[in-house]
Amino acid sequence: MKINKPSFWDTKKFSVISILLIPLSIIYKILLIFKRKIIKEKKFNIPIICVGNIYIGGTGKTPSAIFIANELQSKQKNPVIVRKFYKSHFDEHCLTEHYFKNLILDKNRINALKKAENNNFDAAILDDGYQDYRIKKDLNILCFNSNQMLGNGLVFPAGPLREDLNRIKDAHIIIINGTKKIDFERKILDINTQCKIFYSKYSPLNIENFKNNKLMAIAGIGNPTNFFDILSKNKLECSEKLIYPDHYEFSKNELVDLISLANKKKLKIITTEKDHHRIKHFNLDNIDFLKVKLEIEQKEKFINEILKIYD
Repeated sequence: MKINKPSFWDTKKFSVISILLIPLSIIYKILLIFKRKIIKEKKFNIPIICVGNIYIGGTGKTPSAIFIANELQSKQKNPVIVRKFYKSHFDEHCLTEHYFKNLILDKNRINALKKAENNNFDAAILDDGYQDYRIKKDLNILCFNSNQMLGNGLVFPAGPLREDLNRIKDAHIIIINGTKKIDFERKILDINTQCKIFYSKYSPLNIENFKNNKLMAIAGIGNPTNFFDILSKNKLECSEKLIYPDHYEFSKNELVDLISLANKKKLKIITTEKDHHRIKHFNLDNIDFLKVKLEIEQKEKFINEILKIYD
């Protein structure tokens, strides 16, 4: 089921809806605690680097996993990215494989990691899976976005958190995409004094393609406001912003109608690269995507922290 993220998840003050849902959140948390206690972790023969989150969707896990994989490869390592296969997530699968060829997909992460072992890779970068308690991870990296941070701070369904904030105790590295957040850093370090905090940002690579145009921006990703924020920071004029559920599967007719509407209003259509991977097979020339590159501050220090798993 694909739904738009509820707006009350990201409000600073608790809404009536979120308060009413707190009993369900308590039940959900109890089930997670019980699940963690009964499941035994499996240890693998190669290091497992988990790139995950506790905020549901849109925190930059996949770009971070790709970044790490390419950096490790540049250091003469032989990593592989491992993802659980979801038919509806083919956009992320395509995006990953476009930038890093070593990718293993399986409906069961355990099976995927066994394949990684058997194919002589020297590390597996687990894109998502922080909540898969069956897997013993050697390095846990948690991703956040400075726009949403923790949302209303509540656990699903009352809020956008997959787990209680105390799960940061198991993290070794935190990546915050966006602007510096001192208060949040303090909150993290109060929970886990040992974890290292790094910041990342998206740098547009083809921004010139959209300057001097009025835009219709289309986004079907976890946190579409982050995409719109990049456009705004780069002084692109968006006359219309259209939001769809994450991994939304457009029909050709829908896209043709959007193109027709944009043409009538003399707008240029811009979307995300992930969205573009879902629609490029339609071969429509009137929809372009913003190409971005993930950059991590203190990159060498960041990579050196990851390289420690090989010691």
